[in-house]
Amino acid sequence: MTARPVWTPWRLVVGFGVVSLSADMVYEGARSITGPFLGSLGASALLVAVVSGAGEAAALLLRLVSGPLADRTGRYWSLTLLGYALTAVCVPLLALAPALGSAGLALAVVLVLAERTGKAVRSPAKSVLLARAATGTGLGRGFAVQQALDQVGAFAGPLVVAAVVAAAGTTAPAFAVLAVPGAASILLLLLLRRRAPEPALEPASEVPGRAAPQPVRPTWRDRLGLDLPREFFVFAAAAAAATAGLLTFGVLSFHATANGTLSLAQAPLLYAAAMAAAAVAALATGFAFDRWHGRVLLALPLLGTGAAVLALSPDVVALVAGALLWGAAGGVQDSTVKALVASLVPGNRRGSAYGVFAAIQGAAALLGGAAVGVLLEVSTTAVVVLLVVLQVVSFALLLRTTRT
Repeated sequence: MTARPVWTPWRLVVGFGVVSLSADMVYEGARSITGPFLGSLGASALLVAVVSGAGEAAALLLRLVSGPLADRTGRYWSLTLLGYALTAVCVPLLALAPALGSAGLALAVVLVLAERTGKAVRSPAKSVLLARAATGTGLGRGFAVQQALDQVGAFAGPLVVAAVVAAAGTTAPAFAVLAVPGAASILLLLLLRRRAPEPALEPASEVPGRAAPQPVRPTWRDRLGLDLPREFFVFAAAAAAATAGLLTFGVLSFHATANGTLSLAQAPLLYAAAMAAAAVAALATGFAFDRWHGRVLLALPLLGTGAAVLALSPDVVALVAGALLWGAAGGVQDSTVKALVASLVPGNRRGSAYGVFAAIQGAAALLGGAAVGVLLEVSTTAVVVLLVVLQVVSFALLLRTTRT
């Protein structure tokens, strides 16, 4: 029997990147019109806010379950495939909602939340597989290339949707068109699975200077990640402060359009530009990570501080600069941050680590977003001060993490 060909680490990394590119076309394309689409089905502004907030919270907090599950079962490929399948199926099904009358809104809400649950299911398992492949390329480079390709999808998806909506005059056909990149992501992932080494891309690795990791036991301590190294939690706190101190694009664009700095039609274009900045930042910091390790992440709170100071400005040039810094910070968070997590924990605990890390990030995002929402009604200056203070805290914690 002839052995099937096995791809090199770089081909695997690029393969994961192309899968992410296709899937992000689906999700980010849908995200660019989900709010207006729900509104067309009869949703109130409050319901749109609750659904979008609950979806993002689920995408992060549920990883506290899916991460340890991946480590306990070893089903990294199965969980990755299930998560991508939920995105590939749920988004195109949104096209059916307008035809269902009063039930259409309920279906749309369920599908939006199910798609975000898919993100939670796949993310820790996919990150483990990617980290294993990237050991042959350099963790920083591997995560950087994957994230850059991911951002290409985040840039292209909204443009495709905008073109379809302009041609059709309605949003529903755009969701149906997204079935094409969704199907492509699943087919590419199946091909990637066939070309990956068996039984895994690498054996469970050790963190230098520590004893070999013990087999994972399904205890409550494992599920909560309490056995993970102390440095991991210090870094998680630093990243959480940076996340809480980073504006969401929803707040940024809402403020800019409300005060007349940006027109409604210009907001998607600014978002696309921010995604391009994210791709560049992911590549730059990812490649630098393999040379300077965690010290490169000291740039994260600096980017966040710049975004906080500029993005709420009534000056259009400052707004654009702030949005680009916001996108760059997001690119670093989604790539190089994951590379450092992989280097801080034992190889057989990476799924749990990514799950715990995302849960901490999700809690920070919710608290930061709530604080910004309250303060924005009072004073823009107060919002900027809060965000800058959080970034200073992040910088101090990162100094402690990266000293070693």
